[in-house]
Amino acid sequence: MQTQQQQRLTPSTVFLLTVPPLLWAGNAVVGRLVRDLVSPLTLNFVRWVIAFALLLPLAWPVLRPTSPLWTHWKRYAVLGLLGIGCYNAFQYLALQTSTPINVTLVGSSLPLWMLATGAVFFGARVSAREIGGSLLSMLGVLLVLSRGEWRQLLGLRLVPGDLYMILGTIAWAFYSWILARTREPQDVRQDWAAFLMAQLVFGLAWSGVFAAGEWTLTDAHIVPGWPLFAALAFIGIGPAVLAYRCWGSGVQHAGPQAASFFMNLTPLFAALLSAAFLREPPQWYHGAAFALIVGGIVVSSRR
Repeated sequence: MQTQQQQRLTPSTVFLLTVPPLLWAGNAVVGRLVRDLVSPLTLNFVRWVIAFALLLPLAWPVLRPTSPLWTHWKRYAVLGLLGIGCYNAFQYLALQTSTPINVTLVGSSLPLWMLATGAVFFGARVSAREIGGSLLSMLGVLLVLSRGEWRQLLGLRLVPGDLYMILGTIAWAFYSWILARTREPQDVRQDWAAFLMAQLVFGLAWSGVFAAGEWTLTDAHIVPGWPLFAALAFIGIGPAVLAYRCWGSGVQHAGPQAASFFMNLTPLFAALLSAAFLREPPQWYHGAAFALIVGGIVVSSRR
């Protein structure tokens, strides 16, 4: 099996699996750059409005009254809430007070939360190797949260952004488990545009409700201008649509196990982009945390 996966990792497949982490890292950096130009929940809503407009010419049949989407509307409503309404909203909220490097490194703890939610809520079996790998990854996350000073953990001095990103990662873990329980018709599941649109039509509604609440209950703001328009164009086209398309194709060629390791390129790209555009160079503990998180995933994934 390992040999077959390595044979499938052709240069084109590697390219397909490298583009999404780069775009997702760019999404974190851009979200940090525009935090003074637009409120986080509004940013999430506008992002998915753009993605909806881009997908509509490709996936409009899935919205027809006779589409199998409406038979499974409860499932897609939950997927839209967790994967589109909550995860990205929490990420943009996190970027108000935390750096893109911290946000993406905390997000790299996803395997730990996948393991926990799978065992507690979905009856998944957990091996000793998976527990050991998860503990290594958790050490990496704690290293980031403590800013390299373990004594800070005694006072548990976390910035709000760290907590928001933990909540977002837990939401994505539930989203991933529900996503893996395939129940929808194959004609929807196998068409990437239709499958994303099926989630997006509900996720957009959730995002709209959250944005409306933000404008009603908080001091929400938006500053129109070319910097914001350029940022919205990037996050609506790149991380929301192009990354999803490349990731789906890459996973089909390499398999989910091999593809999962490419996710850990996200904090590395975030560190490089942050240094280039935000003048936020990575610290020594970012590199150590990255090594721990990757090591934990390698350990837990070995057979």
